[in-house]
Amino acid sequence: MTVHQRVAVTGASGLIGSALVGHLKSEGHTVQRLVRRPAINAEEIEWDPVAGTVDIKALAGVDAVIHLAGAGVGDKRWTKKYKAEILNSRLLGTTTIAKAVAEVKPQVFISASAVGWYGETGNRAVTETDRAGDDFLAAVCREWEGAADLAGGVRTVKLRTGLVLDPTGGALGKMLPFFRFGLGGRLASGKQWWSWITLHDLIRAITFALETPISGPINLTTPNPATNQEFTAALARALHRPALLPVPGIALKIAFGGFAVEMLGSKKVLPEALLKAGFTYDYPHLGPALAVLVEE
Repeated sequence: MTVHQRVAVTGASGLIGSALVGHLKSEGHTVQRLVRRPAINAEEIEWDPVAGTVDIKALAGVDAVIHLAGAGVGDKRWTKKYKAEILNSRLLGTTTIAKAVAEVKPQVFISASAVGWYGETGNRAVTETDRAGDDFLAAVCREWEGAADLAGGVRTVKLRTGLVLDPTGGALGKMLPFFRFGLGGRLASGKQWWSWITLHDLIRAITFALETPISGPINLTTPNPATNQEFTAALARALHRPALLPVPGIALKIAFGGFAVEMLGSKKVLPEALLKAGFTYDYPHLGPALAVLVEE
């Protein structure tokens, strides 16, 4: 039986945050959103991640804090300025909320991270025990997870999230219009590994982490990563369209700047910690997952 909890959430208006808030409420939990303006009701808590302030009085007594806020990695072209924003939004926000967590002592602190932690893995499968990579996003994730450790004495879970599949946003949301018109195709060689999870299973996994005594990093991916070529072929099949137009790497670099490295990079990330803890997926395989997602 689910124990109803009082849960505070940062980044509650994003793709993951809004889905998570809806799910937690449907399960009977009380949810309070952290907002960057004066709170207007009891469901909101004011905070300022840049100034490093949180309304501690309003946060006191929560059972859990789930921290998802941060500038989107794939939202804009990677200029030097935006790379600084990516790092600072995570570092400042996580430092601020982790220090507040250390003060109010909830039962659990769940903090976002990403599979970017591992850097380029090529064809080598990695799990939570593997070391961090050495590229820009790996450095961001190291700082990000280090800041989460400031919540000393509280069970802390670090969500190393892979490619989140949902038709309303993220990478799949951006790809769908092209594929629906038969204009989709693999990216460059297509041999790079993509470690993915449906938004549906991601929300279930975060809820599982809330209710199960696990701690440390957990990979939010399915046990069945796919190469980009397999992914684009499966998406084309689900839409009954061809996928004939490969996108050259140089075009991605022109369009996305530094983020193209991530799109062309290979991350074969397995969810060992979740599987050992007993989590089961509703959509572990790509074909059935995409078939359901493109119907919606």
